[in-house]
Amino acid sequence: MTAPEVETDLPQDPIARAVLSLPPLRDAIAAAGLSAKKSLGQNFLLDLNLTRRIARAAGLVPGGLETGTTIEIGPGPGGLTRALLIQGATKLVAVERDERAITALSTLVEASGGRLELVCADALDINAEDLGPAPRRIVANLPYNVGTRLLLNWLETPERFASFTLMFQREVAERLVAPAGGEAYGRLSVLAQWLCRVKILFDVPATAFTPPPKIKSSVVQLVPRETPLAPADRADLERVTAAAFAQRRKMLRQSLKGLGGDALLERAGIKPTERPEQLSIEDFCRIANAL
Repeated sequence: MTAPEVETDLPQDPIARAVLSLPPLRDAIAAAGLSAKKSLGQNFLLDLNLTRRIARAAGLVPGGLETGTTIEIGPGPGGLTRALLIQGATKLVAVERDERAITALSTLVEASGGRLELVCADALDINAEDLGPAPRRIVANLPYNVGTRLLLNWLETPERFASFTLMFQREVAERLVAPAGGEAYGRLSVLAQWLCRVKILFDVPATAFTPPPKIKSSVVQLVPRETPLAPADRADLERVTAAAFAQRRKMLRQSLKGLGGDALLERAGIKPTERPEQLSIEDFCRIANAL
């Protein structure tokens, strides 16, 4: 069963109090006739204790009057949105493509005192860095069907964001943090860890969602590095990792044959008999530079 929407502490912020005084989220969903759409990858998170935990993990503190912009992708009926406002987000931009959800969010916009702005758009079609001034943090219960694509888009310009606190299916979370030699280690592991410090914060059970998904979820935080872990051109690094992990069970001399094979690996100082999961991120960067 979903945990009740309760919090014992009463914040001093009048906006937080206004949000807490709104009807329960389930009532707002019913009033708007809103139901989760599988085609949009929707699973609504209703537990306020849990959503406030996510907001705290993103660095929001009640009364902290944080600067910059908090960006939420796919707010749905506004479960996490409420928590972000209660925790002190002073400029919150929520991007939602489902027009049905805008109705459910309208009372939340009124209660926010101008702190919440809704953008009705597909997050894949917009530049998140244009949504507000820095420092920018993205906090989201991402739709499972586009979560990885969205993250890769944001990592095109990681320096424009302070942090990403995101919910993924557990399998994706494990790939993001996987070390070299691990079974989940792959292209996503290399790129994410090359650009960011990545950690899994906590798991979220399926019972916390409506409707419950068939998989476990995890909240992951990525904090962009001041400079990448090792020097390399991103396009070359992506070419190398794409070729290497496309045939992850084969030796690198075979999987990288189209990029130069033994000659390329010799220039990089990598044994051609190694397999991709055995290489560190720095090793992949050396191969990319050898191109």
